[in-house]
Amino acid sequence: MNNPSVIGHPSSGLNVFKFGGASVRDAEAVRNVAAILKMFAGEKIVVVISAMGKITNALEELHAARFHKEDYKPFIKKIRDFHIAIGNDLFGEESDDMNAVYDLFEELEMKVMEPCSSDFDMEYDQVVSFGELISTAMVQAFLAKNNFSSAWTDARMIIKTDNRYRDARVDWNRSALGAEQVKLLLENKDIVIIQGFIGSTSVGNTTTLGREGSDFTAAAMAHLLDAGSVTIWKDVPGMLNADPKWFSDTVKLDKISFREAIELAYYGASVIHPKTIKPIQNKNIPLHIKSFIHPDEEGSVIQENMDYDHLVPSYIFTDKQVLISITPRDFSFVAEDNLRDIFDVLASLGIRVRLMENSAISLSLVTDKDDYKLEKLFAELHHNYQVKYNENLVLLTVRHYNDETLRKLTAGKEILLEQRSRQTVRMVVKGEFKKVIA
Repeated sequence: MNNPSVIGHPSSGLNVFKFGGASVRDAEAVRNVAAILKMFAGEKIVVVISAMGKITNALEELHAARFHKEDYKPFIKKIRDFHIAIGNDLFGEESDDMNAVYDLFEELEMKVMEPCSSDFDMEYDQVVSFGELISTAMVQAFLAKNNFSSAWTDARMIIKTDNRYRDARVDWNRSALGAEQVKLLLENKDIVIIQGFIGSTSVGNTTTLGREGSDFTAAAMAHLLDAGSVTIWKDVPGMLNADPKWFSDTVKLDKISFREAIELAYYGASVIHPKTIKPIQNKNIPLHIKSFIHPDEEGSVIQENMDYDHLVPSYIFTDKQVLISITPRDFSFVAEDNLRDIFDVLASLGIRVRLMENSAISLSLVTDKDDYKLEKLFAELHHNYQVKYNENLVLLTVRHYNDETLRKLTAGKEILLEQRSRQTVRMVVKGEFKKVIA
């Protein structure tokens, strides 16, 4: 079964909440999560939680050191010290409330001591997944200590996937069976805590759903459990029309459609994971984006109605991009068989193409900078194709654009590639971006 089935709007009183790394970055943030959950006392909620703060990055460094046979012990210490400091703040030093966390650290240390295979992506998933396991264990310990009606469960027993490591695809039939375990827990508990981002294969190997995949976990759980809604708790007031890092005077999108959200996510809007929308759209489950700083405020809602989509332009800046130009070495035309061969390699390496354009003798692709994958790509293509590339670029996407704003955005920049449709303009831009004044 490749796609979740489509049915009408569910009538379930169950809701799914997702808290990202920023919302559990320290002890005070964990207390804030508990305060938000207290606002919904007595309701049935599945709570999806990411790794704390920037721990996924630290675990990636640990994995890289281990994989390349370098000294990984400083990374273990850094990760352990970070979590223990939070635990000491929440529970006091050497508290028994941290036993589950200590057990996970022992498991992680045993894992990295094992011989490492040559499969970088598979080994990545086995190590980096500990961020979510540890964060959920700590949050559950805090909720239990404060008498919440809550239970912890392992997402790897629920979310079943294929073996496409670092970008696993959900097996919806097998995951539906796993979701029955969550329903059983909810018979006796109001809250079930589960990890975002991770799942497992049919043989029990841990997989991850792609960076920022916790949003997708929340959507998958809502689909599997016929939830009434999904709420993603962020450090912004809702879904904004641009990233405040890049754009001044951002505007909150109070209401947009599933279709518009899919477009924005596909183009790289950081507030939602690209795969998040489809499972909830198929069951017409609204997605709310709210502030964990101001939880009483309305936030944004993504739903079926498309009447509001065109009212506010949206701006998406995707940095650290690479523009690759691929030309047959014999200067023949780029024909369908060339495209097939190139995309077979891209698919086998899990390289996402953000933008493409072809001429008679070349194919241009825009993708994220990933030195490990790009090195493999260039090696695969080397014999039959000449490959050139530019890096450190920005892919700028504007939905519902106007020419005046485009001129302001690109002033003093070199545009290497541009594509336009009636609703969207996309430009690969070279040059330093500072915050844009609207």
